[in-house]
Parts: sequence; structure tokens; C-alpha cells
Amino acid sequence: MKAKDKIKLAIAYDFDGTLAPGNMQEHSFIPKLGIDKMDFWQEANTYARKHDMDDILAYMQLMLQKANNKNIPITRSSFLEHGKEIVFFKGVETFFNRINAYAAQYNTYIEHYIISSGVRDIVKGTPIAHHFKSIFASGYVFDNNDIAIWPALAINYTNKTQYLFRINKGIYNSWDNTKINKYLKQDEKPMPFSKMVYIGDGLTDVPAMKMIKHQGGTAIAVYDPDEAEKPGVFSAKNVCEELIEQNRADYIAPADYTENSDLDKLIKTLINKIVQEEILRRIGR
Repeated sequence: MKAKDKIKLAIAYDFDGTLAPGNMQEHSFIPKLGIDKMDFWQEANTYARKHDMDDILAYMQLMLQKANNKNIPITRSSFLEHGKEIVFFKGVETFFNRINAYAAQYNTYIEHYIISSGVRDIVKGTPIAHHFKSIFASGYVFDNNDIAIWPALAINYTNKTQYLFRINKGIYNSWDNTKINKYLKQDEKPMPFSKMVYIGDGLTDVPAMKMIKHQGGTAIAVYDPDEAEKPGVFSAKNVCEELIEQNRADYIAPADYTENSDLDKLIKTLINKIVQEEILRRIGR
């Protein structure tokens, strides 16, 4: 296969519970405010119900309120610092170079994307941020002093799907609503769904998983391999198993990104499958 015929595919990742345990705010932002994480999320949910508002907007507003109450300004740079303190699942920090090198053996390159309800500037502060072509995540408007003053973008579990369409059409921002609604023939779309993989961790990823499966892509549900199972409690693994039973995901695996883990082998096998299907398509056209 010649260099000009290089195959391109995309992997889109949720962040919380997919690349790192828990919610990104729990790694350092909430602890530094001296707030119990369970109390924070319960208050955010109560606030959303009280005002009949989107739960992502509710937690974003509460982050501003809690920080202001402590006289701690939320700045873009402080979010980036919080990103440096994220603790990832095993193998994540070396995964991208390894999987890119594997794909390169087959004259294939991978575009990596984040689609998350978390805070984009926290993600941008992580040591893995440079691996992503685009980071689609909730974010704030910042004033001239770099202080967060208003939510700019809230990505919830249903509108995650639009970002898969943005990737499909080669749109790498959240504001262009003209191109995303423009009709394109299948062979004109930069990233066909058949060459896309979505990796998420649970019920908040169901619409994205179902949509990408319906469009011919692949959905993988992952779960925390270190979560202790408790009698009578529905575990993260149980949630993933149910997604398979309900035909909402194609595969499940522990969120272990180390070499030769189940997830690593699954993604490599999917790369092989996409490459072979593309070779067959090119032969037959």
C-alpha cells in the first residue's frame, strides 16, 4: 500500500470512567475546595431539579459558586494545573504512542478525540492532551483576567452524538452549525463511521454508542477493573454487561490500556478489521 493510500481511522473516548477513574473534578478540584465529593454531586443534582436545568450546566455553575465562596478564582491556568493531577487507568499514558505505532505498520494512522461532559481545560492540562486531534468537552467563557465567568459549552449524554457527526464531517469546533447540517455524499465525508470506534464507560454514553453502532461503527464499553464488587450493588462491570445484552455496545473490557491487555488486543483487532475491509473496498471499486 502506497503512502498516498494511507488508511485513516478515528477513536473517540469519553474521559471520566473511561481514561481515568471517577470524575475529573474529584482528582484535585473538589478536594482543594475542602468539599466532600458526594455532597458536591448531590447538591448539583438538587440544583438541576430545582431549576429544571441541564445537569451539566448545574455542576458547572456550582463549581463557580463553590470556588467564589472560598475566594478561589477559577482561571484557565488553574484548570490546566488540575489536569496535571489526573490519575489515569493503567497504561493510558503510553497507550497512544503504542497503538499509533501498531497502526503505522499497516500504513494506517489514527485520529484520537475526546468527547466528554467534563471540563475541556482540565483535559488540556493532562499529559495526554497532545495526542488528541480535538477535545470536545464542556467549557467556560473567560474574562480578560482569565477568570471563568459563564459556561460556554455543556456536553451532556445526548448531545455527545453531534460530536461524532462533527468528526464524521471533519468539523473540529463546536460553533459551526452550517457545515454539520450540510448534505455530503458518503464518499465525501472525511471520516466514515465504519472507521470510527467509540469508547465509553456506562449509561451516559448509551446514545453515542447506539448511534455509532447504527451508523456502522464500533462501540466499546469499559469498566474500572479495580472496582470492588459489593453484594446487591450494580457494579460498573454489570452495567457494561447489560449494555451488551441490550445491543447498545459491541464489546466490553476492563479499562486497562497496558500492552496485551484485553482492551489493547481488542483495539488492535479492530484496527486489523478496518484495514482489511478498506483493502477489500479498494480492490472491489
